[in-house]
Amino acid sequence: MAASIESVLTTDQLPVVVIGAGPIGLAAAAHLVERGMEPLVLEAGPAAGSAVRNWSHVRLFSPWGEVIDPAAEKLLAPTGWVRPDTAAYPTGGDWAERYLQPLADVLGDRVRYGTTATGVARAGRDRIVDSGRDEQPFTVHAETSDGREERITARAVIDASGTWSVPSPMGADGLPALGEKTAIDRIAYRVPDLNDAAVRARYAGKRTAVVGSGASAFTALALLADLAKENDGTHAVWILRRGISDNTYGGGEADQLPARGALGLRAKAAVEAGHASAVTGFRTQAVERDGDQLALVAEDGRRLDPVDEVIVLTGFRPDLSFLSELRLDLDERLQAPSALAPLIDPNVHSCGTVYPHGVNELSHPEQGVYLVGMKSYGRAPTFLAMTGYEQVRSITAALAGDHEAAERVELTLPETGVCGGAGLFDEPENAEQSGGGCCAAPTTLQIGIGAAATSGGC
Repeated sequence: MAASIESVLTTDQLPVVVIGAGPIGLAAAAHLVERGMEPLVLEAGPAAGSAVRNWSHVRLFSPWGEVIDPAAEKLLAPTGWVRPDTAAYPTGGDWAERYLQPLADVLGDRVRYGTTATGVARAGRDRIVDSGRDEQPFTVHAETSDGREERITARAVIDASGTWSVPSPMGADGLPALGEKTAIDRIAYRVPDLNDAAVRARYAGKRTAVVGSGASAFTALALLADLAKENDGTHAVWILRRGISDNTYGGGEADQLPARGALGLRAKAAVEAGHASAVTGFRTQAVERDGDQLALVAEDGRRLDPVDEVIVLTGFRPDLSFLSELRLDLDERLQAPSALAPLIDPNVHSCGTVYPHGVNELSHPEQGVYLVGMKSYGRAPTFLAMTGYEQVRSITAALAGDHEAAERVELTLPETGVCGGAGLFDEPENAEQSGGGCCAAPTTLQIGIGAAATSGGC
């Protein structure tokens, strides 16, 4: 938008800038349109759901019925879009092609591809200045894929840029292990796509260390186990910072997300069949070259037998660098909004207990800026798409002045259904697994106005 046009617009007439055209960013745009506000979605990639497309080979834990936003579906309905089978489980590629891209297409020129947000501030005010701050609109600095810089004026900013671009390193202290950067040619930070011939050749017949204890690690172990059945010499070394306990493999058949439970059982089967060996209590300090291989060294001095490849799946973290001129209130541990952090802290919520949260928990001292989706959870690996859809419904209601609707946070989640991630839920028989909690009898959290938050009993 040109400066001459910006100058005559009131703040309320300015667009709400949404950073990221992923599931939550596009849902935010749909809710803004439904509320009569104008969104402008900035997507760094060349298509909708660019981050999702990077794991297009991986299947979600949640079925189609839980990954389609209601406001988005209303926008899509007049186009003849056909809702997929609500009970089926999409891959990342399915999600992007059959839902996210059609939604972005409906939004039209409200979505701008190849545009990266490089900074957000109050117009004419740096972080220090108090005077007149709240009356100023936001200014979003952006860079296009052809190198052009531009400045966009906005009434509010919804950051749905996620965490995919910043994977956590191998080092147990949250920093890269010694030698990790120089060994990058043998280290991957994503679940490998073994349907790709080149990727398959990289791991076939090789000894691969898998570092991590979450759903992504389960996925990698299961994939490598399948590869080992076809290629002699293929073996995974599973590196765990903790020991193996009853819940190491997740909820299993008691998980109310059957896809995730099935995935944990496949990882367990890989270990029991000898396709993977577990190394527990190993906190990586260094990566050393050993000829053409890599050796991992722990803080306690243990040195593992060399491996050919390393897959690091230790989570993700938010990129906060372009928000440095805003006054954000973030938890010192999780880098999530301070009011939200206690509700999602993995140090406390081992069961995935979720409490109602919306605009109140996502607000900052800088009024009008919101971190949503995976970005709002900071370093906590506990997010589901429907949680993000509820976040943006509440936020857009608040921006529209409908405070009653903004306060009315309603959400239904399975007891163990907070953790995000993706799995390998391909076997039809697994869909018949019964649900259950990880620590108590099967239950569902009913979250709504006036409803007491229910714990699974952890």
